[in-house]
Amino acid sequence: MDLFDPPPDSPEAAAEPTGRRSQADRLRVKALRIHEILCEAYGCPVPYFSDKGPLSELVSALLSHRTKNADSGRAYTQLRERFPTWEAVRDAPAEEVEEAIAPCTWPEQKAPRIQAVLRAITEAPEVDGLGLDELADWPADDARRWLQAFKGVGPKTSAAVLLFSRLRVPALPVDSHHHRVAQRLGLIPMSMAVGPSHDALAALVPGDWDAQRVYDHHEALMLHGQKCCYYRRPACSRCPVYDLCVWEGKGAPPPDAETS
Repeated sequence: MDLFDPPPDSPEAAAEPTGRRSQADRLRVKALRIHEILCEAYGCPVPYFSDKGPLSELVSALLSHRTKNADSGRAYTQLRERFPTWEAVRDAPAEEVEEAIAPCTWPEQKAPRIQAVLRAITEAPEVDGLGLDELADWPADDARRWLQAFKGVGPKTSAAVLLFSRLRVPALPVDSHHHRVAQRLGLIPMSMAVGPSHDALAALVPGDWDAQRVYDHHEALMLHGQKCCYYRRPACSRCPVYDLCVWEGKGAPPPDAETS
C-alpha cells in the first residue's frame, strides 16, 4: 500500500472512486493521517494559549518577528503597561514606543511600523475605528488579504490574528517548525519557502474544519517540530509518523516501526 493511500478498511478507501487517486487527493489523505497520529501523540484538542482581541494579537505578532517568545512577551507587556489604549500607542512619539518595546529585536524598526499599521487601520473604511472585530464576519481568505495589505503583515501574521485571537476564525498559520515537519513528511516540496507554504498547506485542510481543529493541526505539527523533528539531529527513533516521512536525512526508525 502506498503511504499516501488510506488504509483498505477506512471510510476514505470505501469512498474512493474507481481509478488512481490524484496527487492532491492523496496528499489530503496523508495530511489527515498525520493530523490524527500527531493529535493522539500531543493531546488534542490543544487549549488555546491566547485570548487576546484581534488588534492586540496583531501587535503581539508584529513584535514577535525574529524574536524569542520570552522577549516579545516582555515587550508586549511593557507596551501595554506604558500605554493604556492602542490609540495612545498610535499617537505617542515613536521614541517612547521604541523604548517600551526595547526587549524585542529591532525596536527602532518595529515601533514606527506598529504605529503606521495602527494609523492605517484607523483610516480604513472597512472597519469601525481602531478595531478588527468585524473580521469575524468576513470570509477567512478575504480577511487575510485585507490584513496583508498592511506593511509588515505577512501570511503567518494574518492567519495568527484570525486564529489565535478571540475571533477564532479557521485560518492556518505556518511557523518554522510546522514548515519543517511538513517538508520532511512530503506535504510540501523541500524547496518551498514558508510564505507560499501557507496556501499549499491550507489546501490540505478540510474546508469544514472549525477553528479548534485547524488550531490543533497547526499546534500538533509545530509541537512535533519542537519536541521530536528537530532542525538538527531529529529524534527519528521515537517519531510516531516515521513511516510517513520521506526526508532523505531521516535516521533510525522506532523499534516497532513498520518500514518498507
